[in-house]
Amino acid sequence: MSAAALLEMRGIGKRFPGVTALDHVSLSLARGEVVALLGENGAGKSTLMNILGGVLRPDSGEVRIDGTAVRTGSAAEARRHGIGFIHQELNLADNLDVAGNVFLGREPVRGPFRLLDRRRMLADSVRHLHRLGLDVTPDTPLARLPIAHRQLVEIAKALSLDARILIMDEPTSSLTLSETDRLLEVVAGLRADGVSILYISHRLTEVAQCADRAVVLRDGRNAGELGRNELDHDRMVRLMVGRDAAEAYQPGTCVPEPGYFQVRGMRSRRYPDRAVSLDAARGEILGIAGLIGSGRSELAETVFGVDGHSGGEIRVGGERVHVRRCGDAIRHGIYLVPEDRRASGLVTGMNVRENITLASLPTHSRFGLVRRALEAGTAERYLGELSIKAPSIETGTDTLSGGNQQKVVLAKWLSMQPRVLLFDEPTRGIDVGAKAEIHRLMRGLADRGVVVLMISSDMEEIRRVSDRIAVMHEGRIAGVLERADVSETNILRLAVGQPVTEARPPAPTLS
Repeated sequence: MSAAALLEMRGIGKRFPGVTALDHVSLSLARGEVVALLGENGAGKSTLMNILGGVLRPDSGEVRIDGTAVRTGSAAEARRHGIGFIHQELNLADNLDVAGNVFLGREPVRGPFRLLDRRRMLADSVRHLHRLGLDVTPDTPLARLPIAHRQLVEIAKALSLDARILIMDEPTSSLTLSETDRLLEVVAGLRADGVSILYISHRLTEVAQCADRAVVLRDGRNAGELGRNELDHDRMVRLMVGRDAAEAYQPGTCVPEPGYFQVRGMRSRRYPDRAVSLDAARGEILGIAGLIGSGRSELAETVFGVDGHSGGEIRVGGERVHVRRCGDAIRHGIYLVPEDRRASGLVTGMNVRENITLASLPTHSRFGLVRRALEAGTAERYLGELSIKAPSIETGTDTLSGGNQQKVVLAKWLSMQPRVLLFDEPTRGIDVGAKAEIHRLMRGLADRGVVVLMISSDMEEIRRVSDRIAVMHEGRIAGVLERADVSETNILRLAVGQPVTEARPPAPTLS
């Protein structure tokens, strides 16, 4: 490692009961350098960054800043050394406004009585929000913001620290293409200002755009390093997983049954004056693209009964179904894998077995008592079928990687024989290997005759996986692209409200 490095992590080791998370891992970072830290879920990236960020203490090795050994035994100590941490799992308070979150725990005060300097807090928040291109006022309650905007608030909070070393853990996992481009501009600006950045992302395209080099971990060890001119997709994947894992579009084997799932004149709470209509075939994966705020998640939640809807109808297999609440959708075989799996898809205080059977307890009960053996059998079946990496079905879901948590959410619905399955950002924060597994599972479901609707902000994913793509703009379906017409240009034109000649018009509304 260079003696001129701003940061050096030497021979870092960390063990948890029965697991070696890090085995003599080393990493360096120069001033004004962006280093990508890559690896599959479970490779040790988060553990290494939690040590640097003061969340964990290493069992061995040392951390040096400016050539001097330092301890980062707490988040406060890490901040004193100029280390800021943007966590993948948002660390925000829903009951505060945006400014309150940006300066949470570091609120500016004034006068001898150290009163809260609200005016300064609001003004400084505006500066950080403007830097990210986030068009919200600092006094907006956080609870009103969608998850993508909350992620930008988390980033603004880290920028407010004026850190010398900034750890970004999946900072774009909920952002659209335009918001990601804006964040990468911010990264370039920080680098020009001399800020050093450790950048963790499973979106390898953006890694190639912003990183000066990449350090790759595999199974808790250094797997290799790639220079700026070596940052191509195949090389990164090969170091991460130890093999080639390139994906290409795979057409389905099931003969599609057009119009099997129909939504007509559906109005969400966010866009009550705009009716949405679409058709999806049995046996196809229909991608739903669009910018944040276009109404994609709201449409999925309305179909699933999370939010009440005004007017419109849903038909499955020619039968009209009435969905006023989630229980109605579940009875008709319509299920939702939500965007925020930890908050809405799992009960993290429960184990794998309990989460897999939670939605189907009536079929795993007798006389009001849960039949533990039957429940365990179902959980064991899907633990094997979906290759869920957990020591046992009694393992707490909060200890699993993001990819395995997503598989547990999916297992919950697969055990109930879905007819229509809606995926909202199905691979958010998931590594390249687990992402490929989720894609194969989705294709397998479609081949079994399930209607699969996939909402994704990942342009590469939406193009690679979808049989057709419906693009939303400001609460409406702007157009539907057949497979032959799928391109980044066509998707983006529809997403911003511009027509393309190849797009079919949206499905008709009810007369």
